[in-house]
Amino acid sequence: MQKFTVALATLLLIASSMSAFAAASEAEFKAAYAAAEAANKQAGNLRNQWTTTTAALAAAKKAADAGDFDQALASSREAEALAKASIFQATSEKEAWKAIEIR
Repeated sequence: MQKFTVALATLLLIASSMSAFAAASEAEFKAAYAAAEAANKQAGNLRNQWTTTTAALAAAKKAADAGDFDQALASSREAEALAKASIFQATSEKEAWKAIEIR
């Protein structure tokens, strides 16, 4: 479980780091949003979508609709990190349960 926590923290840290020097463009947002949606779809295929990912995607869409592409990009990256963390959780727990099974 500690490995999962470290992996999640690392993913969220990466997702939250944005360049402070350049404003995000609509194209950057669209690319990041598409990547987040793809990761969320993969998590769904593993039956492990997190509600926080959906909320981050909604926040990204709302910010983009308001023209705030910096915030939209940040929310998209956060959503992708959350989706990837849920994928990691699903795949690691797929086999981990065997270690605690009573025989």
